[in-house]
Amino acid sequence: MTIRGLRTAATVTAAVALAVGASAGIASAAGAAGPGAAAGSCAPGTLKVTTTSAGSSQAGMSHSGTYLKVTNTGQSTCAINGYPGLALEGAGHTALKTTAHHGDTHFAKDPGAHQVTLKPGKSAFADLVWTHAGPSSAQAKYLQVSPTGGNSHSVVPFDTLVDGGALSVTAWSVKLPSAS
Repeated sequence: MTIRGLRTAATVTAAVALAVGASAGIASAAGAAGPGAAAGSCAPGTLKVTTTSAGSSQAGMSHSGTYLKVTNTGQSTCAINGYPGLALEGAGHTALKTTAHHGDTHFAKDPGAHQVTLKPGKSAFADLVWTHAGPSSAQAKYLQVSPTGGNSHSVVPFDTLVDGGALSVTAWSVKLPSAS
């Protein structure tokens, strides 16, 4: 066999191995959807985001905060993972420069990125905090929240000053994030 023939044979063998591995992965993924399997990702349009004080005040030392609440409005159990995507909007829904810090906030400890399973009607929470005392404060009117960090998002009223467009947010959790 010539060198060219060996290269062609190696390429064909690699392609077959890749195809077999890919189809095995597809079969494994399909098998995982059976009874008792982990919930699949929440589909766009099945999550509703709101803000809530959850009965506690988050204000002090030029910091303010609220909780983000995401509710599964779909008919099936699904899962989200990690941190919400965030973007501030001004009057007329104009985009404002936004920087989101993932981790602990001034008021809550970050539970870390992990899968959160939401049955229909159930919710998860993230703590959202910002400062509002600097000269570079931006007047936000709305907040875009992407529960899964993708393109699908909700827009919630958010009429507040935000220093430099900087937000701090914890990961999603079934419990309200707290200082403990």
